[in-house]
Amino acid sequence: VPIVRYSTVNGISITELLSKEKIDAIVERTKFAGGEVVKLLKTGSAFFSPAAGAIQMAESYLKDKKRVVTCAAYLNGEYGVKDYYVGVPAIIGEGGVEKVLEIKLNEGEQALFDNSMEHVKGLIDNIKL
Repeated sequence: VPIVRYSTVNGISITELLSKEKIDAIVERTKFAGGEVVKLLKTGSAFFSPAAGAIQMAESYLKDKKRVVTCAAYLNGEYGVKDYYVGVPAIIGEGGVEKVLEIKLNEGEQALFDNSMEHVKGLIDNIKL
């Protein structure tokens, strides 16, 4: 779920720097980035982004950097979700995910998040069959 209003460049919201049309185009391109990487590579899979994320998380863990990273973290009531791993901002340090950051979502963002969670729950229910 893209949370555009929390996206910044040197502390300045991208909503102040880019037009709504440009932001919408970036969000759409991001949704399909994995497919774009596969298309460019011609073979294999979209490994670059997950690998870059894994390296960032490992470095934060190994060097106890306490870096805020969006990652799949186990939720225990945050965002109204319990007992699922969900992509959310979290602080990663020597203890792994040390804290899930529960940012305030507006009504539209919460609806997108809830819809995403329903999709995840449906996928998990299908795996259990």
